[in-house]
Amino acid sequence: MRYDIDGVMLQALLPSLAAAEDAAARLDERVLRSPVGEGFAERSHFFDAAGALWVAGELVHVEDLVLHDAHMDSRAPSHELTIAHSVLRARRRIWTGEPSWALGAPGLATLTATLGEGEGDAGEPKRPEAPVETDEEGEDEDGPLAAEMAEIDAILARSQKLIDIHTGKAPASEQVAVPAARRNEDPLGLLGDDEWDEEQRLAEWRSVLPLADSLPPVLGAVILFEAWERIEPLRRQHWLGGLLVAGHLRARGKVVSHLFSFYGGLKLVRHERRRARDRATRLQAFLEAMHLGATAGLKELDRLTLARTQMELRFRGRRSNSSLPKLADFILSRPMVSAAMIARHLRITPRGALNLVNEIGIREITGRGRYRAWGII
Repeated sequence: MRYDIDGVMLQALLPSLAAAEDAAARLDERVLRSPVGEGFAERSHFFDAAGALWVAGELVHVEDLVLHDAHMDSRAPSHELTIAHSVLRARRRIWTGEPSWALGAPGLATLTATLGEGEGDAGEPKRPEAPVETDEEGEDEDGPLAAEMAEIDAILARSQKLIDIHTGKAPASEQVAVPAARRNEDPLGLLGDDEWDEEQRLAEWRSVLPLADSLPPVLGAVILFEAWERIEPLRRQHWLGGLLVAGHLRARGKVVSHLFSFYGGLKLVRHERRRARDRATRLQAFLEAMHLGATAGLKELDRLTLARTQMELRFRGRRSNSSLPKLADFILSRPMVSAAMIARHLRITPRGALNLVNEIGIREITGRGRYRAWGII
């Protein structure tokens, strides 16, 4: 399938392209100069992760995702919540890496192999049972730490093999051993499809990168996302496409202050337009999603700036070692906070956390006596 843009289609896309380029540039400049830019960048990870599941047809509450990320789940996490947390971790990994890391071969290998673990497609066979060697004194494998040591040895072996494969140091026999082992574990093909070659599809998608680099950043980003939707390289990590779009914008220098929340705008576009048969309609929808996402980001930035100004009035004139400024930064970096989260972050007691919350004057969003939480509404 051809992914280039002819003159007629480019002329039809110019109004939407100009609006998306302008909105993304304005958002990037404002976040770069805003005192709440770091908090905005961190909050966008949570909202984009929930948006990715929304686009996939699943509902994940941002509050549950915040609690799960803090290891303070109020209930057993669902499968959708686990996937949303994988999206969250992938966004953080892309953001902490180099701008062009996510689109390179090492970045894609790490994102598809390491962050996909836990969803049934870790890119490697299940951990084999490592044998426990006995020493000369006759100790057998029933020792008190035998199982733990065997598990540690197996993890080290798996990690070293994965590093060797990614760096090209492993022989070809080891590189092809992973699909064979996977077929042996699933002989009936119930969990995987041998005809669905993810490596070949991912290579086909990467072949579109030179075309995207030759176009304007926003237009190249939507071309990459359309190719991802058409090719479907990863069946169990299909959400990775929107994150790679944000990585492309960052690598091209279009949005450098934060990782763009593409799914946050895409969920505002109707499903019929996102999945339209006409290619021009799909590209228009993706450009509109970028414009809506940037517009929503500007409104969110205004809310955070106003909230910080109001909180600064509470701790202005306090002593230099006051914990209120740190609390304000923590509140701005999360969609919601609880007393336990504040106590852990500031290393204070839960009672002290409640006292700080009362002093800073943030609004409570639960309205209950127990399991109270606060956030910027």
